[in-house]
Amino acid sequence: MIRLVGILVGIGFTFVVLLAFVTGAYTAATEGLGEETAEKAFHLEAHGPAGGFAHDGLTPEWDLAQLQRGYQVYKEVCSACHSLEFVAFRNLEDLGYSEDEVKAEAAAWVVPDINPDTGENSTRPGTPTDYFPSPYANDVAAAAANNNAIPPDLSLITKARHHGPEYVYSLLTGYQEPSAELAARFPDSVPGPGLYHNPYFANLNLAMAPPLTTDGQVTYADGTEATVSQMSQDVAAFLTWAAEPSLVDRVKLGWIVMGFLLFVTVLAWLAKKSVWSTLKTRKD
Repeated sequence: MIRLVGILVGIGFTFVVLLAFVTGAYTAATEGLGEETAEKAFHLEAHGPAGGFAHDGLTPEWDLAQLQRGYQVYKEVCSACHSLEFVAFRNLEDLGYSEDEVKAEAAAWVVPDINPDTGENSTRPGTPTDYFPSPYANDVAAAAANNNAIPPDLSLITKARHHGPEYVYSLLTGYQEPSAELAARFPDSVPGPGLYHNPYFANLNLAMAPPLTTDGQVTYADGTEATVSQMSQDVAAFLTWAAEPSLVDRVKLGWIVMGFLLFVTVLAWLAKKSVWSTLKTRKD
């Protein structure tokens, strides 16, 4: 009796697994074959700048000059709406800033604080140990100032989006008027008041106005021409560093580990050959 119950349970379990596999395979095969939507028809895949980023590939490097330019774009443009809550001012030393420069940079920001005498909210100049502050007091204020859309924190944006650096670059350079074809086929997809069309955004329309609109919007300290494309590339690189400052070191460490494992593998193979050749000689 127990054996029969075990067999029935096994058959039932196998049936459930097989059903789940068939259902999943059918869903994967038929996904996207349903009703056409504007998002499917007119959404574009993100792409990076010509030549890519310095941190791409098997031997990545941080372009410190580019990261400093990207920080400048964030500070002068993006910080008006977006926070960077997981990055401290002291982290800017990784971009090549000196300790004194970091102190001066932090002091130029106003951070929230508590008055020790009254216990009320107050503000003060930042210090290197502070984190980049949010431009809004809370989410309600953020939504009220942005057509009911809360601007996301940018600390991890390149990790939270597929092909993050390319997504940021494409989004910033992709604002445009909706095509006549889109308006004709999907009238409801034409952006309404307070919305802007961008084919790289998930649903084509977003509440964020184009932040980079004209060349020269930022004046780079190193003299680089600040075109919209250049500014977008620089801030995308900076946000990649903000999300994963250890990226370059991690890849380099990975190569060292791979080399060590290869060396150990060769050493083990040679040891095996040596041991077995001795045993074979003794056997003969």
